[in-house]
Amino acid sequence: MIMRFLHKFSSPPYFYWLSGKMLPWLTALLIILLAYGLYGGLVLAPADYQQGDSFRIIYIHVPSAWMSLFVYVVMAISGAIGLIWHIKLAEIVSISSASIGAAFTFLALITGSLWGKPMWGTWWVWDARLTSELILLFLYLGVIGLYGAIEDKRTAARAVAILALVGVVNIPIIHYSVEWWNTLHQGATVTKFDKPSIHPDMLIPLLVMAVAFKVYYGIALLMRCRNELLQREQNNRWVDEILEKL
Repeated sequence: MIMRFLHKFSSPPYFYWLSGKMLPWLTALLIILLAYGLYGGLVLAPADYQQGDSFRIIYIHVPSAWMSLFVYVVMAISGAIGLIWHIKLAEIVSISSASIGAAFTFLALITGSLWGKPMWGTWWVWDARLTSELILLFLYLGVIGLYGAIEDKRTAARAVAILALVGVVNIPIIHYSVEWWNTLHQGATVTKFDKPSIHPDMLIPLLVMAVAFKVYYGIALLMRCRNELLQREQNNRWVDEILEKL
């Protein structure tokens, strides 16, 4: 049953129709999550005993950093599916994820720098976590640039899939860098779910914001995939039928 659904979901007309139905619900969910997460993080959560209110940047920085890794993994997996089974929708998901992931990575680097100046006394240090995160941004930009440089989009999709798969080795390096090397960046505080080093009043809004960021990614991805599908399938009848209804 799952394979039948995936086969049906990968059909461009069905994906376009279903994603159109999903977008309003996802948007409503995003608004609710953002409202709760931001109010809980910026208003209800107590100030940190050392950092004061400066710690509240984590409600943007940490979800952005998590998403920078998550989106890259999605991009690599969907790229591999497109490379192996030649599923057009998987190729589109892969390349559509690249710019979103780059935006999350850039946001993580910028917010981390804004936090680092008052806390560490510097905007930037070449430590393992920050450097590997910067390399991740370059990987995203490389995928985007390579896709734009090749005219045939099926060939371009295969090329960026290979690049994405090669670059996926950087993901565990980013995640474990604070454990493998003694760096300026602090160790894990939230992902130690056996005993997180953060108060529940701070942790719950952070987790809500993390879900909100994932929902936002889903919305942005669906919209970009729909646009890419219309461009690639512009000579097909189902696209003409949609355009006639507009």
